[in-house]
Formats: sequence, structure tokens, C-alpha cells
Amino acid sequence: MVDLLSDSGRQLLLGNEAIVRGLIESGVKYASTYPGTPSSEVGNNLEKMGEKAGIYFEFSSNEKIALEVSAAAATAGVRSFAFMKHVGLNVAADPLMTLAYAGVNGGMLVMTADDPSCHSSQNEQDNRYYSHLSLLPMLEPSTPEEAKEMLPLAYEISEELKLPVIFRTTTRVNHARGVVEFKKPIDKPAVGHFDKDFKRYVNIPANSRVNRIILLDKNKKAQELSESSELNFIVGDGSSEVGIITSGVSYTYVKEFTDGADILKIGFTNPLPEKRIADFIRGKKSIIVVEELDPFLEDQVYRIIAQNGLSVRVYGKRDGTLPREWEFSPDTMRKLKDIVKITEFPQAMEKTTVKLPGRPPTLCAGCPHRGLFAATKRAVGKKDVIYCSDIGCYTLGGQPPFNEADFIICMGGGAGAAGGFSESTDQKSIAFLGDSTFFHSGIPSLISAKFNDHKFTMVILDNRTTAMTGHQPNPGTGRHFGGVETDMVDIEAVVKSIGVEFVETVDSYDVRKVEDVMKRAIDYDGVSVVISKCPCPLELKKEKKLVPKVCIVDQSKCIQCMTCLKTIACPALIKKDGTIVVDETQCIGCGMCSNVCPKDAIGVKQ
Repeated sequence: MVDLLSDSGRQLLLGNEAIVRGLIESGVKYASTYPGTPSSEVGNNLEKMGEKAGIYFEFSSNEKIALEVSAAAATAGVRSFAFMKHVGLNVAADPLMTLAYAGVNGGMLVMTADDPSCHSSQNEQDNRYYSHLSLLPMLEPSTPEEAKEMLPLAYEISEELKLPVIFRTTTRVNHARGVVEFKKPIDKPAVGHFDKDFKRYVNIPANSRVNRIILLDKNKKAQELSESSELNFIVGDGSSEVGIITSGVSYTYVKEFTDGADILKIGFTNPLPEKRIADFIRGKKSIIVVEELDPFLEDQVYRIIAQNGLSVRVYGKRDGTLPREWEFSPDTMRKLKDIVKITEFPQAMEKTTVKLPGRPPTLCAGCPHRGLFAATKRAVGKKDVIYCSDIGCYTLGGQPPFNEADFIICMGGGAGAAGGFSESTDQKSIAFLGDSTFFHSGIPSLISAKFNDHKFTMVILDNRTTAMTGHQPNPGTGRHFGGVETDMVDIEAVVKSIGVEFVETVDSYDVRKVEDVMKRAIDYDGVSVVISKCPCPLELKKEKKLVPKVCIVDQSKCIQCMTCLKTIACPALIKKDGTIVVDETQCIGCGMCSNVCPKDAIGVKQ
């Protein structure tokens, strides 16, 4: 059992658990997030034990707010930590860019958890560029242990420069496990004081111009810190003609699978230690830059070579030696075999001829979203409709048999796009978004739709939790952790307060009734809102509130029309020997299949 509050010892920790322990040891007293994989476990652990650790923690409504509240704490002198997945930093970028001008007083880290290979994301953008754009220092750990050890140093850098520091991780750091040595936490104040400074904190143009110069001076100081930082180090005796420059999780692949080359491992990746890099390159015949995603380091290595009048062959992404897409693996190291000695891989890593079946993600058995999608498809019929979906469990509605996702870009983006389609086409638009997404960025889209008289249907799938990222609370559930108790924000009341006239709340298990509501919503001349208010079965199981029930098929009534499979496609329904049977290990007895059966051949029993 992991005990992140232990005073000492060694434990095997998930990367995100190691980060939480690092926050405790660093004396952090304020943390905030909007949940998103691969950073979710940080928030999940802080929700459980933040109060005992003396850390105020909140799930903010979106990443912008998460950054703003932590920025306020750090400005008042309290060490803070705002964290999010990589696309979340797009949402938080607005305040981040100006916060760099104002700076902070207590240490502040902004963790961006990047997701190479898009394991749980809609893109694999490389957020290292945000450090260039904002002129903020950036640190990158390679392992869970290094992530924990790097955090106190990151806070020292932040407080020395009076700047937020970007702490960039990737999925294989967040979700790897490693042995971590616990150290005694330092004590930092939990309550600060804001000292007014109009020129520093009020970034109107006259002040911003001055603060820009101050930020550039801080960037020069950060460069000096990077040159001397213990986070940048050389592995090897310097005698090899081949040098490898690497950072982040790529260092672990280099360390394990290459042999005979000198390695410059960079943990302080913005600003780069340019003098140190130039000195490392001198005397080498070839340099290999090993990094995931974009040639962020490589392009700067080329610049440093040119500025220092060096002549050396560089291998990396620009010459096609290493791929620019997706995360690295041991197989990636094979691409370097003609340049540097590669350690033979264990037999277990060799490719196998066994073809494994695909296991695409799917909506859970008994998920109420199935009923909503089935009813919507029936209600739409042959109408020419554009389905604008969003980021959450309901994204899986784009799969057969529903096929109800035509356009997806970002959190809350479906509702905005639906308004655009309604004005630029003759097609009807339907926007699907979750309860947490509604609070995140759906409310402004709905207000804009009402203001501009857009004509589309917004469907809010309220499953009473933030399900996709690990069942975190949101304003629609109320807060009940960390000594804070708040009531839920009523979605229907919010929608009505905006002035939307067509608002109906439905139970998605009643597919026939939802079909009728959706028909009227689609035909409505204006913006219409349908709220599907049904708890996620997994959340009910976790809370031990799920009443044991199971569906049964009366084979004497079943005509094998397969309507239940074609309409609901529940994984608990199985076609076996030409008949439909129920897998009782998956079925929760929700009755959706019974609701759509034309012969009433499916019943529910306790």
C-alpha cells in the first residue's frame, strides 16, 4: 500500500505518485487542476490526502482557472502547483503568457503532461515550445525518481527568478513505476500576503513594455542557472567520437540501449546550457540528438554549432534518422545501429508472429450514453445532421452502430462548431458534451448561441462525474473532500438562466421517451438543450449504490431480429448460435435493451 505521507523510506511509486511526494517534500501548499490523462493520478491523490499533507487542492472548472488560482497563491508568496495534460495548457496559455511578465513570489510550477502517441488525447503537440513562447524556464524529468528529486530544485529556480517554471512530463514518466527514496519535507507557509505593485502586476501597455525588458533579463539569468545546473550532466569520459544529446524519457532509452558514446543529459531544457553543449560537441565527429516528437533540441543544437563555428555531423529528425511522430521504444534505438553501438535486445522484445485481436475502447455495459445515442439516431432518421462531439466518454459514440461523431476538436469545441455549422449550412447540428465539459467551456458556447440566435441542439450527457479521466468531481456534483463541502450546481437551472426556452431533462435508459424528446428538440426553431441525467454505472459501483440486477432473454418471444444489438450494441448482449443471450458477468440490468425490444422478449430480474 502506497503511503505518500511517510516520513522516510523507499517505495515503488507511479510517476504521478512520485510527483505528489515531491510536492510534499517541496513544501507546496496550493495545487489546482482540471483533470486530464496522463496527469490525472496527481489530482486523484491530492483529493484523498491533500488536506492531511497541508495542501489546499481543487479541481477547477478548467485549466485557465486552475492556473489563475495557483498564480494568485504564488503571487502572495505561497508555493503552488498548477497541472494539466498537454492540450490543457492551450486553455491556460492566455494567463500564462502575461503571468511571465508579472512573475511570482512564492515558487510556482506549471506541469504539462504531454502525450506522445496520443494514448488518451486528440493530438500529440510538443509543449516544449511554450517555454520559448513565454520565455519561462523549463525542466524535464526522465524517471519517476528524477521527477520527485527535480521538484525541490524547480521551486528554488522559480523563487530565485521570481518566475513560474514549466515542468514538462510525458506519459511514460507519469505512468512508469520506479523506486523512490523519501526525504524529509521542508516547511513553507500556507498563508501569504499580497503586496500591491501597480507597475508589476497591472499589465497595461505602459507597464507591459517595461516588464518585457525585465522578463528578458530574467531569461538571461535563467541561462546562467542552466549552464551550472546539476540537472544537466555528462555520462562518459569524453573520449568517444560520438556524442548523444538527449532529454526526458528518451534518456532512459539511450542509457539502456546504446553503448560507447558520451551522453549529455539535459534536464534544464529551457534555456539550454549553450556553452556546455558547445563544449560537449567540440572534438566529436558526430552528434546524435535523441528526443521525442519535434526537433526542439536538435534545431538549437544546429544553431549552437553555427554560432560557435563548429563542424560536426548531426543525426536526428531533420535528416530522417529518427522519427518525428509518436513516442520512442527500444525499436527506435535500432535506427542508430549504423552510428553507435546498440545493445542487443532481450528475446522477449523481438517481434512475435502471434496476431492479437484488437481491443478498441467502447462504452461500458449499461452506460446511459448508449440509450441517448440510440434515441438520437432514431429521432434523426434520414435527416441530414452534423454530429459535433467533444472530449469524453461520449466521444465513443462515434463508433458503430451509433456513428454520431462527425467533428471533434477540443473541450467545448463541439458546441461552438455546431453554432458555426448552423449558420453556414442548411444542415441541422447536434452538439454532444459532458457535464464537466459543460462547466469547462460549454457555458460560453451556449451563451454565444443564444446571443447569436443559432439553431442547433445541445445534448449535455450528465453522468454525475468526470468519468473519462478517472471519476473526479465537478461543479455539477458538488465538492466533498479536503474539508470543503459545497452543493452541486444545477445544470438545468444554469441553462434556463441563460434564457434558453427549450430545456428538457431525460433518463437515457428510457430510449423511447428520449427519442420523442430528441425529435422535438431537433425540430425546434432555435437553440434547444436536452440534459441526459443518469449516473455512470462505474461510479455507482464504486460507491456501492448499484442494485444487483440482470437482464434475461425469453427465447420463446425472441424473433432474432437483432434490434437490441443494432440499436444499443451493449457488450453484455451476445449473439450465440443465432440467438441473443446475456453475459451476466457484464450486465447491470439497466433495461435499455428491454426498452427497445419490439417483442418485449427481454426482461429485468433482481
